[in-house]
Amino acid sequence: MRIRHPIRPLLAILYLSSFLLCLGLNQVSTAQTPTITQLVQQGVDRYQKGDYKTAVARWRTALEVYPNDPANVVIIQENLARAQQQLGKSDAAIEQWEQVTAYYRQTKDLKSLGHSLTEQAQIYSRLGQSRKSIALLCGQEVHHRLPKIEQLACLPDSALQIARAVNDKKGEAAALGSLGDAQRLLGDYESATTLLKTSLELASDLPAYRIAAQHSLGIAYSSLAQVNYRRAESANQRGDSQEEDRFMIIGKKHDENALQSFRQGLELARSQKDIAGELRSLISAIPAYYRTDKTSTAMEAHQKAKEVLAEVPDSQQRVYAAIDLARLLKPVATKEPSSRSDCLKSALLPQAETLLKQAVDTAQKLEDQRAASFALGEQGHLQECRGNVPQALQLTNQARLAADHSKASDSLYLWEWQTGRILRKQGRNEAAIAAYQRAVTTLEAIRSDILSANRDLQFDFRDTIEPIYRQLVALRLEQEQPIQIKAIPTKAEEFKSEENFKGIVGAIDSLRLAELQNYFGNDCVITVANPTSQNQAVDPTAAIINTFILDNQTAVILSLPNGQKKYFLHKITRQELTNQINAFRQGLQRFRDPVYKPQDAQEVYRWLIEPFVNDLKQIKTLVFVQDGILRSVPMAALHDGKQFLIQQYAVATTPSRSAIDVKPFNRSGLRVLALGLTEAPLVDKKRLPALQKVGPELRGVIGKIPGSKLLKDPQFNRDAMEKELSQTVYPIIHLATHGKFGTDPDDTYIVTGEIVAGENRKLTLTELDRLIREKTRNREPLELLTLTACETAVGDDRSTLGLAGVAIQAGARSALASLWSINDPATAQLAPDFYAKLLDTKLSKAQALQFAQKALIGDANFFHPAYWSPFVLVGNWQ
Repeated sequence: MRIRHPIRPLLAILYLSSFLLCLGLNQVSTAQTPTITQLVQQGVDRYQKGDYKTAVARWRTALEVYPNDPANVVIIQENLARAQQQLGKSDAAIEQWEQVTAYYRQTKDLKSLGHSLTEQAQIYSRLGQSRKSIALLCGQEVHHRLPKIEQLACLPDSALQIARAVNDKKGEAAALGSLGDAQRLLGDYESATTLLKTSLELASDLPAYRIAAQHSLGIAYSSLAQVNYRRAESANQRGDSQEEDRFMIIGKKHDENALQSFRQGLELARSQKDIAGELRSLISAIPAYYRTDKTSTAMEAHQKAKEVLAEVPDSQQRVYAAIDLARLLKPVATKEPSSRSDCLKSALLPQAETLLKQAVDTAQKLEDQRAASFALGEQGHLQECRGNVPQALQLTNQARLAADHSKASDSLYLWEWQTGRILRKQGRNEAAIAAYQRAVTTLEAIRSDILSANRDLQFDFRDTIEPIYRQLVALRLEQEQPIQIKAIPTKAEEFKSEENFKGIVGAIDSLRLAELQNYFGNDCVITVANPTSQNQAVDPTAAIINTFILDNQTAVILSLPNGQKKYFLHKITRQELTNQINAFRQGLQRFRDPVYKPQDAQEVYRWLIEPFVNDLKQIKTLVFVQDGILRSVPMAALHDGKQFLIQQYAVATTPSRSAIDVKPFNRSGLRVLALGLTEAPLVDKKRLPALQKVGPELRGVIGKIPGSKLLKDPQFNRDAMEKELSQTVYPIIHLATHGKFGTDPDDTYIVTGEIVAGENRKLTLTELDRLIREKTRNREPLELLTLTACETAVGDDRSTLGLAGVAIQAGARSALASLWSINDPATAQLAPDFYAKLLDTKLSKAQALQFAQKALIGDANFFHPAYWSPFVLVGNWQ
């Protein structure tokens, strides 16, 4: 059995509460011999005092000398599992629970079976394997828009259903609470709060449960707060102060709810003399106090937590709590950007040093190498901040060794990164690059686990993962000469440069995939991809252009079909770039301008294309792998002073080179499932305009490809889509409706014709993905998903991740989507033209779109790029 190592987030606010099913450890039958009974009792006594190692030793000895009495053996195994979990030995704990579960199945002790399944599920959640946890607790995920709890249908052999079958309210409360935690880790915070509130209601007379449930509910509210703060940040990026204020208010309301839950849990923990619960509640509340401008209360909670920490027995919790308290000496802010590598104010360093020494001492006493790795690494960071390089490297190396010894890859990559930072400050760039590369290599092996198993890390991505890739690329770029100053290299220099560029492009590609996994919260971005070698020429007439935004400059890297790579460095600050790109897009969208003024388009052309003009003479297609804000503008509209880029090249974009499914477009058996909305829908209490030309658009689409099916307005609903996809193979799905690419998948949706509670139902991209993957009869991914009339917000670089990954998320090789909504005849002309050219076996998808866009440019009514440029081909361009 392979157990993933726990993915431990940075703060204790992300700890899972433990819905332990036994208020005290179980005792064996008193009919046993005094020696065995004494051993078990000694183990119980040592456990209750926090001496988990001695407890484990006593119980193991009892098992060795125990008579053949399975009923009592299983009780000791349960106790052993709990103690091993306290010591961080999750593999051994799960092994014990599996034996316990097998025994209860055999003896048909359903109540005990349900309890053991729940405890086992809790361990999987701590390991970051939420879906395994949910499988044990319910048998299936609880999807968004949770029905009433009574209507929640779980499989018969799941913990929750077993508890209901035997009327075990205690077991049901624990299963619901654990299920709420698991759903939260999957990012479904709404369902999590519903489940946890129900758990609290069932546990009204069980204080130990209520302490755990209140803590978990507080964490769920805290996560909802962070989602809304991120939405406020996106609104700020696009200059929408009204939306920013609205999301900030919502976020602070959720934080207030979180604080209420933490306070109630704290009061209950104190009344029950539950020191561990008290410490958890205090630490978890600190960030929410800071975010709601209660700075003095946050500092009081921090001081009290330090006092309580001294009373907690040696355990993993004590180690991590000390680390978190050291990190929380720095106030938490909602707007100011932060990084894991940030340093505390010098006046706070002595306090941090004391806390971290406690953490190291406790971890070493427990012989917990994994916990020691985190504690030693944080000590190394503290010395890095002091400028004490030798000691910083020594401690960081000890942290690396401890992480390697415990196979804790999720801490190992952090200390490799820290080593790289320290070496870079010394000017030892080659050694720093090697350390950064080791960090990335380690991270690659566990990235899918981190970003898809634990959605809490979505908030830490930009401070914990993204900087590693960006700093590595920046270091490697420093080793190269941009083309504007490049001298003639020697053969040795050429070889070294080629290897360096492989590292640059590889790191950029890995970051693009990590961004998508972080955005969507799952690993389908990997599973549907068909990774190819960077140097594989999938199209001898296509060049790939990578952009990479640094703080004060932007790198543009050209990859030619023969494997040659060149790069240009444009000196511009991140904010200046953002302002320029936003101005470019806003100019493109001004429909009412009688004449388009291409100055902004020419400026961006000078950055991205002009440096490479002589290298592109044999190129027919340009494929862009964009970074940040550059994803929000259509490259087809770049202008060289004479013509638009699309008039010279076919243009496509892809979120990542290794995410491209490079199989040629199979045109045999083509048919389209076309769905659209012509009536004015009501969404979020707002009446959106009717898409009057959707009817002609859809008729034009299905008129080009025989065997197609049209569903519009009331027929355009989830059930009808499910039925069609399950009955007929549709290589192409065309959706003509209002839609939005938002800051997270739950805010990315299309509008259907189905009416629910008086409004048109929104189908999120996640739900569309599930529908396509589960119901389609296609044995392979869709050839093409087309989304017209959808839009991304101006200036919101996170919402563009939804557009960048739409094809991959929906299980399609390619997607044709619009950057903004076009409510006019342009789409009705472009879509049929595109599909007509798509039937030509000599043309790629990108070339088919190029023909359709050029046709609009040639029409005096649609020459302005507002009409034709928002259509972007994403994914496989062939």
